[in-house]
Amino acid sequence: MRCATSVNELTRRNVETIAKMERASNEHRTFGERAADRFAAVVGSWPFIIAQTAILLGWVVLNVVAWSLAWDPYPFILLNLVLSFQAAYASPIIMMSQNRQARLNEQRNRLDLQINLLAEQETTVILRMLRKLCEKEGIELDENPNMAAFEQVTRPENLVHQIEQIAKSSEESHRGR
Repeated sequence: MRCATSVNELTRRNVETIAKMERASNEHRTFGERAADRFAAVVGSWPFIIAQTAILLGWVVLNVVAWSLAWDPYPFILLNLVLSFQAAYASPIIMMSQNRQARLNEQRNRLDLQINLLAEQETTVILRMLRKLCEKEGIELDENPNMAAFEQVTRPENLVHQIEQIAKSSEESHRGR
């Protein structure tokens, strides 16, 4: 792979890599996943909401105005049945699409975590090297009390433990209120 000559080229490559990952994910969907995604896209759109609203209003108006021809008089029991039937199928199909998206997001989160951990390790090494270079060249550094802490290796398992402890104590204090 050729080296990037500009930030613009570097960011373009990153965007292309992400798009490639998205295409690969979309290409490996099953028929059911594609159908669920398409269904969720249609049901979650303004044209669908507007069309459904028009149909419901038409249903109600025709059944209220046309007393003698009303197929579903007030309180619109048939309409309730139709909407319940629609919801009974729409909800699980939309959940299937959301579950697939959640799995994809989880993969992205794991990748992001791995990259962040690598960047943290690289930064720690760079800080140590920079300090050694400055010491070798006799360059005085402004003493930042946090500098020594930044040069230490970050242990993700310690961070997880800290997060869990803080969440636990926060949860306990909320219960005590």
